[in-house]
Amino acid sequence: MGKPTGFLEYEREDAPAYSPKERIKNFNEFHEPLSFEKQRCQAARCMDCGVPFCQSGKMLAGMASGCPLNNLIPEWNDLLYHGNMEQAYNRLHKTNNFPEFTSRVCPALCEKACTCGLNGNPVSCRANENTIIENAYAKGFAAAKAPSMRTGKKVAVIGSGPSGLAAADQLNKRGHNVTVFERADRVGGLLMYGIPNMKLEKHIIDRKINIMKEEGVEFVTGKDIGKDIKADKILKEYDRVILACGATNPRDIKATGRDANGIYFAVDFLKSTTKSLLDNGLKEGTFVSAKGKDVIVIGGGDTGNDCVGTCIRHGAKSVLQLEMMPKAPDERAANNPWPEWPKVCKTDYGQEEAIAVFGHDPRVYQTTVKEFKKDKNGNLEKVVLVKLESKKDEKTGRFNMVEIPRSEYEVKAQLVLIAAGFLGSQDYVTKAFGVAVNERTNVKTAPESYQTNVEKVFTAGDMHRGQSLVVWAIHEGREAAKAVDESLMGYTNL
Repeated sequence: MGKPTGFLEYEREDAPAYSPKERIKNFNEFHEPLSFEKQRCQAARCMDCGVPFCQSGKMLAGMASGCPLNNLIPEWNDLLYHGNMEQAYNRLHKTNNFPEFTSRVCPALCEKACTCGLNGNPVSCRANENTIIENAYAKGFAAAKAPSMRTGKKVAVIGSGPSGLAAADQLNKRGHNVTVFERADRVGGLLMYGIPNMKLEKHIIDRKINIMKEEGVEFVTGKDIGKDIKADKILKEYDRVILACGATNPRDIKATGRDANGIYFAVDFLKSTTKSLLDNGLKEGTFVSAKGKDVIVIGGGDTGNDCVGTCIRHGAKSVLQLEMMPKAPDERAANNPWPEWPKVCKTDYGQEEAIAVFGHDPRVYQTTVKEFKKDKNGNLEKVVLVKLESKKDEKTGRFNMVEIPRSEYEVKAQLVLIAAGFLGSQDYVTKAFGVAVNERTNVKTAPESYQTNVEKVFTAGDMHRGQSLVVWAIHEGREAAKAVDESLMGYTNL
């Protein structure tokens, strides 16, 4: 351990964010990194504890505790503290293909399980990770390193989200010839169009994709497998196929008036903004705009928060965010001890910005939509909301959120964004390849396996496990790559 007393000497210090009213003027990332010397002091806070929960990636009480990639966090914290930056990068890159992504968008499961966090503030692992990877790009450590030998085996990866990219990166390093197919016009999947620019600027994705191209990965965009290109053609031309198309079926809201104009799924809304931003700098009329509108966001998760932040940048008149569940406690409850994932209330950047602009938190708890009301032209003008309460179902014994009688009330709304999660993969892909799916329409495999019921076809990411985090998608992609490599070569050294 570099500094045995570091956790006693240094307080946690995070990269300062620009003020909410300043950062909403654009769609840029809004944190100013600490100096290198200050970040080294933050790395010195790592205790190198005997059992580093930060890198365990174990499931506790149904939730992940620690990093699913098993990142060697105490090791690269120590290397950062000592200034051994090339070795720190090599140690980080050993387990994580894309620290430039996770150091920006991961909710930092590692920090929630940090031993320092048991009686104080956890080590700033995510910021330390960002320092290591950005230094690696600046110093050339992260430059392209093409494999010296090729196996002659061809692998098709369908989908260029984090799981598909991780699988492609691993298999290419092994020497297989990898082609990644993406139906959108840009590579990155939800990294590109599902995560707003202020959380992950898109030149960061392009930087890594260009390196992967230099290393030999081929990317084909604008081709929707199962529609533009037949699955049979892919199966014929490639030795193995990995389906990494995500869980892209959005959960809908079934309420009277759902057909009103002005109701969009969150990802479609976010994509329209990012695509317009990249294509033409948000030219008016080229994206779904919240400017001057009363907006309701249905869903309290990360995607809902991203919608809030995006609407405020558009210039929304008002923003209301609905959450079906009660407000989480501000501190850990007694039945949610460390190192479990903390089930506490989090006020994210979008909510901070709403508070600064409108003077109040946009979230309304235990509330859902009962009816959408439209004008004579079919345009949304009002929404009827209803309050909810938790009640036990006497038949199943489960608690459900049910409507409180006569609790309805009406609010103005010209734009509604549905951020209620996803239900699984799109069936035109699974049917085209003939792969079996489970009751949630995720691609079915044996436990701890990534091979489908079709001999040459494997799966990874949200398409396999359901809607999840970027870090889990990378884990899935790496594991699927190992399975594919072993099936091709008879063994794997990935």
